Amino acid sequence: MTLEELRRRLAAGPPPAMVYGDEGARPDGEGLTPASVLVPIVARQPELTVIFTQRAGHLRDHSGQVSFPGGRAAAGDSSAEATALRETREEIGLDSARVEVIGRMGEYRTRTGYRITPVVGIVTPPFELRADANEVDEIFEVPLAFLLDPANHQRHSREWQGSLRWFFAIPYEGHYIWGATAGMLVNLSRQLA
Repeated sequence: MTLEELRRRLAAGPPPAMVYGDEGARPDGEGLTPASVLVPIVARQPELTVIFTQRAGHLRDHSGQVSFPGGRAAAGDSSAEATALRETREEIGLDSARVEVIGRMGEYRTRTGYRITPVVGIVTPPFELRADANEVDEIFEVPLAFLLDPANHQRHSREWQGSLRWFFAIPYEGHYIWGATAGMLVNLSRQLA
């Protein structure tokens, strides 16, 4: 997939077959905390990649999980894009000037109380990343083609608070991408298909 194809397909908007949230999340988004993540697609040659973080192991919420850079909206953020870019700069040191925002995906609602707006951006090398040790243990990249391939979208389950919960997972070379992050990637795959 080329950058021009990405731009064109994102401009068309989300298709009806999206995964709009975690199983058991409030479908109307009522009372959920607004947040944004950046889906940072790196314009590498010969293939595009996506930047992920592995959250710090000492964090109270979602410790050790693979995620996109991002977080909850702050009072001074003017838009979902502003939140995603600010959080990305804070977490991994990516200069916003290196990111071309090309679109948004549909909101993703989580069981843990968030209404997340995924913001898709193209990151142009060269750039330097610097993990904030308070939030991030590792920064790594995965080929976009691997993430978009439905053959790599697995359904897993776990027992949580006495109930069996189903979620998407996309394991890649020792990294376990699952939950909301994997759900957003499934949405991206469907939107770009």
